[in-house]
Amino acid sequence: MNSTRCAACKYLRRRCPPDCIFSPYFPPTNPQRFLDVHKIYGASNVGKMLEKVPVNQRAETANSIYYEARCRIKDPVYGCAGIITMLGQQIYEAQSQLAKIQAEIAVLNGGHAELVPPFDQITVAPSFAYYSTEGLID
Repeated sequence: MNSTRCAACKYLRRRCPPDCIFSPYFPPTNPQRFLDVHKIYGASNVGKMLEKVPVNQRAETANSIYYEARCRIKDPVYGCAGIITMLGQQIYEAQSQLAKIQAEIAVLNGGHAELVPPFDQITVAPSFAYYSTEGLID
């Protein structure tokens, strides 16, 4: 048995067995990490998710679960999807600016617009709604 219980076992008020699925990913020094994950997914579900993943991918899985839980706590409606939408909007805006600047360069270079693809040929997703996630993740 571990001399100190992991954050999960401490919160669940149980002994921390040597093969505890939570202990490598929820150390006793960071109880808030487990509390956030537990609040969104529940300890049982997180344990099941970790058990289904190969051991060499569990750390990344635990990090992903934690990140998604933090997003959902900060933004209960959109969670991670809000960040994805915001980033998609930023990509669209950057591509729009790039196309405009390329067109201006073409005009300044003597009208060789055939070197620059028209804006409608640039692959973008204009249907993104604006979404701000300022300060979402610490």
